[in-house]
Amino acid sequence: MKKTLLFTKGLCKSFAHNGGQTHILSGVDLEIYEGDFTVIMGASGSGKSTMLYALSGMDRATAGQVMYGELDIAKASEKQLCELRHGEFGFIFQEMHLVSNLSLRENITVPGYLNKNKTGSQVDARADELMKLMGIDGITNHMPSQCSGGEKQRCAIARAIINEPKLLFADEPTGALNRRNTTEVLDLMTELNRRGQSILMVTHDSRAAVRANRILYIEDGKIIGNLDLQPYEGSNEKSRQTQVDSWLSSMKW
Repeated sequence: MKKTLLFTKGLCKSFAHNGGQTHILSGVDLEIYEGDFTVIMGASGSGKSTMLYALSGMDRATAGQVMYGELDIAKASEKQLCELRHGEFGFIFQEMHLVSNLSLRENITVPGYLNKNKTGSQVDARADELMKLMGIDGITNHMPSQCSGGEKQRCAIARAIINEPKLLFADEPTGALNRRNTTEVLDLMTELNRRGQSILMVTHDSRAAVRANRILYIEDGKIIGNLDLQPYEGSNEKSRQTQVDSWLSSMKW
């Protein structure tokens, strides 16, 4: 039986607009399981990114609960959220947000040095391991301006997992990449998941969604569909893509 890593109960998010309220998320009940590669899909404006931000504590829910262990993220203090971001959660975005005047290695290690539970030597060893895994160990001293989009995103992934987070959040991580770099980044995320990394990713790309073992479909702020898949294998990608595309069509994608 799968272990629940995070769950929501009656999750709502709304914004004041023209004297009224615009509802983005409407009473969402959801469980995210340990070890899963979960993808959230939906049309533009459906609430998928808002969902990711509310689950991760990057944005405050208007109502409802977001439970991570005994902590209600929706009601957590800024100090508690800061501790989550430094240790328990990792983040990858479409824009890599690398610090331009730091090398790739420095971008990766800074969050590690801020983690009081690790020594400098432990952070350095972890960074070496990750840069090799990401295939950027030969350009560790390059500045972001000297790197391709794929190299920068691989650096951003390494930075996101330097502190060995329990849950990795990814918001359209391949949205700004070409096809080759998209495949390389998805291969890395697939490998991380095989090694036990729990991942929650928002994407509009069915090629990216194919890598998940669970896909959720959101419409008008509510989850209306759930597709469970076997773990991804490159050999079954074509049939898997057909299955996902057929399901998305049934969701009126």
